[in-house]
Amino acid sequence: MSDFIAPDGHPRCLWCGGAAEFLPYHDNEWGFPVANDQRLFEKLCLESFQSGLSWRTILNKRENFRAAFHHFDFQKVAQFGEDDVQQLLQNAGIIRHRGKIEAVINNALRAQEMVEQEGSLAAFFWRFEPDADSLPPPQTQVTSPESIALSKALKKRGWKFFGPTTAFAFMQAMGLINDHSLTCITRVQVAQARQQFKRPI
Repeated sequence: MSDFIAPDGHPRCLWCGGAAEFLPYHDNEWGFPVANDQRLFEKLCLESFQSGLSWRTILNKRENFRAAFHHFDFQKVAQFGEDDVQQLLQNAGIIRHRGKIEAVINNALRAQEMVEQEGSLAAFFWRFEPDADSLPPPQTQVTSPESIALSKALKKRGWKFFGPTTAFAFMQAMGLINDHSLTCITRVQVAQARQQFKRPI
């Protein structure tokens, strides 16, 4: 796989060349391991909103989403009712899709249940981290056995808008796998972060 050569002269994952805003997201967020429940919930919701759209669209609206959904504090989002849905459907700063908005509220309720049952969202999601030695070359798949299993587990618990492809993108972004290209300079930084990362239990 060829790389994108960034303005600093160093290679990055090819997709970084797609838009200027991708580079800081790639260098500072994508693939670095996350154990914070609120950040995990945010990413899960944004990946759901992305379904059928480009990540660039979502990334450019991310601050609007954060403002609209109380920075994805699922304890607060779980209290949203029909009036809140109607307000969100009038919010031009986000994706105005009733099904996806209602899915976020539903998933906030499911997140509350998960914290009660598992202790944290992080403890649940990180159980699906694959064996790094078993992974195929970076960015050669859009689903995996683990993402399929995660999607099924969430569906069984009543979560919505989170299929295997969405689950895999979530796992890539939240650092459950290091899917940076082999020559990308950020791959080494992510590998070090994953090595130092304390897996939630």
